[in-house]
Amino acid sequence: VKRFCFPKSTRLRTSREFAHVYDAQERAVDEWLLVFAAANTLERTRIGLSVSKKHGNAVRRSRIKRLLREAFRLSQHELPVGLDLILIPRRAQPTLDAYRSSLRKLVRRLAPRLRKDRPA
Repeated sequence: VKRFCFPKSTRLRTSREFAHVYDAQERAVDEWLLVFAAANTLERTRIGLSVSKKHGNAVRRSRIKRLLREAFRLSQHELPVGLDLILIPRRAQPTLDAYRSSLRKLVRRLAPRLRKDRPA
């Protein structure tokens, strides 16, 4: 039975973790999301969110973050394990389904590039 939870262990929480992902310089982009990725040594994929003020006030930014978290929560079992991802929205109006499909597509594009660099 697949569990669709979102515990703290699936989140990037420290600035060091975010810096590690940015330093890997692997990214993919489409009309909805910019995704930075790095391999990790864990048996799960983790995400971090970065929503800038260009997307509006705190209420709008919070809604975007809720949508992104939900898109990851529902799609986490379809994504490869062992990745750290930072999700950055490009537009503020997409639906949950648009974020989900964008996330799956971009991670599938990034995963092969990171597999060769992944520690054994």
